[in-house]
Amino acid sequence: MEEIVKIDSIAQYNTMRGLTTKHPLVAVIDLSKALPMPARSFNFGLYAVGLKELNYGHLRYGRSHYDYQEGSLIFVAPGQVIGVQPGFEIFAPKGWVLLFHPDLINGTPLGKHIHDYSFFSYDVNEALHVSDKEKSIVIDCFSKIEHELDQNLDKHSKRLIASNIELLLNYCIRFYDRQFITRDNANKGILERFEHLLKDYFSSDKPQNEGLPSVAYCAEALHLSPNYFGDLVKKETGRSAQEYIQSKVIDLAKERVFDMNKSVSEIAYELGFKYPQHFTRLFKQKTGVTPNDYRMMN
Repeated sequence: MEEIVKIDSIAQYNTMRGLTTKHPLVAVIDLSKALPMPARSFNFGLYAVGLKELNYGHLRYGRSHYDYQEGSLIFVAPGQVIGVQPGFEIFAPKGWVLLFHPDLINGTPLGKHIHDYSFFSYDVNEALHVSDKEKSIVIDCFSKIEHELDQNLDKHSKRLIASNIELLLNYCIRFYDRQFITRDNANKGILERFEHLLKDYFSSDKPQNEGLPSVAYCAEALHLSPNYFGDLVKKETGRSAQEYIQSKVIDLAKERVFDMNKSVSEIAYELGFKYPQHFTRLFKQKTGVTPNDYRMMN
């Protein structure tokens, strides 16, 4: 089994890349001045935002392989595994990497909502592809952080560095929103497949055997990470993926309650509910009446 190397500190990462450590908790790296990454797998204990300006080699992200394209950003959160696939020509690419330890943002506004940046949990093939103008903004943010690292550390350093990282991540939210829009046709194709997936699921015996379809199940079936899938559905429909699934369940339930040969409990079990009272509660929440009342009203 391949050994996975744990990277727990900025100093450890800098040593591997042949770089000097300016700050123990954060680094901005010009990749053209760094040693190539070894062809190994690494479990990061750090946050990382990487911008590549040249197409070079293949990265392996978890179990997936990704051809890291020109002008793309990837985001790595602590605990994720990433590495360089062996057998490809290695050379010094152009680009930048921002690395920061979770301790850097503890006690800052960024630390309180870092988990709101869902793109840290996207699969690598759902990377952010930036335009030249967007790339300039990203590099400018990197430069501001690097400038602060070149100053003498004082009581303002942590707040200023964290604020600039937050600014970068907020720009990335905007850029991802743009990417969702520019990939509108592809997104609509995913929604159509989502619809077919739910239709096929409820036409089978899966609800009785496996319960209600989860967001994670649907995302995996569509070959997307749960966070990217959830964000895409929200952007396209205005509803969360969970709300979308629940809406489909209620649409089916409205049809099935008219089958007078079945009790509400039987319908609940057919739809994948473990407990009929959970079905009744959701139905009333979405329609304003219980399944029995809806049956009587119609």
